[in-house]
Amino acid sequence: MAETIIKVDLSKSAYDNDMIHNRWHPDIPMVQMVKPGDDFKIECVDWTGGQINNNDSADDVRDVDLSKVHFLSGPVGVEGAEPGDLLVVDILDIGTFEESQWGFNGFFSKQNGGGFLTEHFPEAQKSIWDFNGMFTKSRHVPNVEFAGLIHPGLIGCLPSREMLDEWNTREKALVDTDPQRVPELATLPYADTAHMGRMKGDAATAAAAEGARTVPPREHGGNCDIKDLSRGAKVYFPVYVKDAGLSVGDLHFSQGDGEITFCGAIEMAGWIHIRVNLIKDGIKKYGIKNPIFKPSPITPKYDDYLIFEGISVDEAGKQHYLDVHIAYRQACLNAIEYMTKFGYSRAQAYTILGVAPVQGHISGVVDIPNACATLWLPTDIFDFDMQPNAEGPTKMVDSTVDVPLSPDLKP
Repeated sequence: MAETIIKVDLSKSAYDNDMIHNRWHPDIPMVQMVKPGDDFKIECVDWTGGQINNNDSADDVRDVDLSKVHFLSGPVGVEGAEPGDLLVVDILDIGTFEESQWGFNGFFSKQNGGGFLTEHFPEAQKSIWDFNGMFTKSRHVPNVEFAGLIHPGLIGCLPSREMLDEWNTREKALVDTDPQRVPELATLPYADTAHMGRMKGDAATAAAAEGARTVPPREHGGNCDIKDLSRGAKVYFPVYVKDAGLSVGDLHFSQGDGEITFCGAIEMAGWIHIRVNLIKDGIKKYGIKNPIFKPSPITPKYDDYLIFEGISVDEAGKQHYLDVHIAYRQACLNAIEYMTKFGYSRAQAYTILGVAPVQGHISGVVDIPNACATLWLPTDIFDFDMQPNAEGPTKMVDSTVDVPLSPDLKP
């Protein structure tokens, strides 16, 4: 029986748990030490620290304080780990808490975080997803049920001092190119809501002022949102500080490639069972700059897809040069338009693309001027036939049900 080395209490604030932190900083103390070859369990709160409730209002998504996220369990130190090594993490199992068999998905208001399609969905919306073993469905998105591919959206090792300074410098330079942009170009250090784990006093205050926010993926891993890092996956993380400092959180019950709604998976609290090992001097041996991984051998088996293509011509008809971001956005919008023909609202269709096991592919980046991206929608997740036919689409979805929306509050 693997030992649970970090425990959480969902009834208490994440700020009351000194085995949790919400910033990246090289001086955050290790909360537990393990040895190469050890396996153990870590419990995690949801990424917002319990700000979202199981109800039919999106007010909490509209009003969420994104300066607090993400809440991570750790850091866990690995004996013998040194800068330049690779930390090998085997994800042995992941699960939900018995007392918390639900998760949430949301679109953030454009005024508070936004999302991949924020110009089309500028206000806050939320859907609740109930878990039944390995399957999930939602009272807000009818006629769809699928198996979850549970994974950590965020996992990585502590950065070195040099790496932290590099992150802050380059991200500040990006923000300075358009400091008034909404949403902002990057999330810079913000001390007021920082939780620095077991750091105390002046040291914690100083670190909070420069600790990197957890929003993006970076060289150490971080918020990569790779849905295939599920049970049986193996990840090789570059080590930048003594003892490595592994932290994990932002657990997802299911997610589509791209996590396009930003609060884009089915977010949940839960636990993860992992094993760690070391490859000494692995960064140099293998030329590693960012983590590499082997995917899970256990994936939902969906064999039939509708594949939607997008090219790098935006909604206004403007031509972009080999822009895969624009191309994938167009593929998503094409899929959303298609699903509305069967009775889904645009918000329900967008939600499905964010949470279901859809695949995203960069299909072509050489045929100037258009990049080609594709979105693979598994048709087996629907309880009706989604295939095109000569008779045309039939509306199958109850139009009286929709994803709750909370308009922005007036200033």
